[in-house]
Amino acid sequence: MDYFLTEEQLMIQDLARQVAEEKVLPVRAELDEKEEFPREVLGHFAASDLCGISIPAEYGGMGFGSFEHVLAVEQVARVCCGVATSFAATMLGAYPIMLFGSETQKQKYLTPLAKGDAFAAFGLTESNAGSDAGGIQTRAVKDGDHWVLNGTKQWITNAGEADTYTVIAMTDPSRGPRGASFFIVEKGDPGFSFGKKEKKMGIRCSATAELIMSDCRIPADRLIGKEGQGFIIAMRTFDKSRPGVGAQGVGLAQGALEAAAEFARTRVQFGHPVISFQAVQHMLADMATGIEAARALVYATARFIDSGAKEMSRASAMAKLFATDMAMKVATDAVQVMGGSGYMREYPVEKMMRDAKILQIYEGTNQIQRNVIGQELNKEFGRRKKN
Repeated sequence: MDYFLTEEQLMIQDLARQVAEEKVLPVRAELDEKEEFPREVLGHFAASDLCGISIPAEYGGMGFGSFEHVLAVEQVARVCCGVATSFAATMLGAYPIMLFGSETQKQKYLTPLAKGDAFAAFGLTESNAGSDAGGIQTRAVKDGDHWVLNGTKQWITNAGEADTYTVIAMTDPSRGPRGASFFIVEKGDPGFSFGKKEKKMGIRCSATAELIMSDCRIPADRLIGKEGQGFIIAMRTFDKSRPGVGAQGVGLAQGALEAAAEFARTRVQFGHPVISFQAVQHMLADMATGIEAARALVYATARFIDSGAKEMSRASAMAKLFATDMAMKVATDAVQVMGGSGYMREYPVEKMMRDAKILQIYEGTNQIQRNVIGQELNKEFGRRKKN
C-alpha cells in the first residue's frame, strides 16, 4: 500500500533498508550464533545519521517524530530483530530525558545519543516488578547534594554496552507508585555494575543483563523531572515507545513472509512449485494481510502520537499488541510453509521465529496491553454514560 510518505520519510526508509541489507544481512547469522553485541553494525547507522531520527535538532538529532522512527525500525527488523532491538533500545532509554529532562540534561545526554557516540538503556524491570511497577524495590535516598541508589534491575536491554541509563527507583515507598522517581545513571558511576550477560532464546546479539546498584552515588541533578513523577514518566515513555515494538513486529513478519514466499516459489513437490498449492497460497495470503493490517495500525498510531495527542495509551497498546501477536503467527507460519528447511538454522525463519516471541513480552506483555486497552475503554464508556 502507498502510505503517501514525504521525500524525507522515503529517504529515511530507504536509507535504513540499505544499511540493514548491506551491513546487517551479511553478519546476522554470525551475530546470532556468537551472541555478539552489534557495535560495529550500529556504527554504520550512526554514520548514516539514523541514530537521532526522533531527537530534536537542537540536540544534534534529525528532529523527526515517532512515525519516522518506526519507518527505520521496521526496515532493520525486517533483516534482524536482534539488531533492531539494540538500535531501538537507545530511544527507549532516551525518552525519559526527552520528555521530562532539564535543558542541561538534554544537552549533555541527548547530543551524544543523536550522533551515535553513545548508547542508552531503560531500567525498570526487577525480579518482583515489571508489569507491577508498584513492586519496585530499588531505593534512592537523598544524601546532601547526591542521591544514593540501592537495588538490582533485571533483563535490561543494552546493559553493559550503554553509557547512559534512565532508572526508576522508590524515593518514598509509603506512597506506592507515586513515590517512584527517575534518575540518570552513567556507566562508571561508583557503586554501579552489571550482572552476567543473559543467554536468550532469541534476539541473541542484543545485550541483556542486570543493573546492580550498591550504594551508587550520583549527583542530585541527575533526578529527571520531579520526585514522585517516576510512574508517570514510565507510562509516557511506553506510550511513545510501544509503536516501535509494533514496528519490529511488522518488519520481522515482512522478512519472514519474503523468505517463505521465495522458498515456496522454488521448492518443487509433485512436479509443481509449492506456492501453486492452494493450502500454501492461503497461508501466505493470511500472512500478507496480517502484516498490512498491522503496518496500517502502527503507522496510524505513530502519526497520532506525532499529532500531539494527549491520550495515546490505548492506541499505543493496540499497535504493540496487534503487530507483535501477528509477528509471532507469521513467523510460525513461515516455518510451516518451509517445512523441514524452515526448522534449520541455515534458513532465516528459524531465527525469526525465536526472535518474534520476545516482542509479545518486553515493554509490557501483551496481556498487560489488553489490560491497558480494557481500562481505557472502561474510562471512555464511563464518560459517555455521564454525558
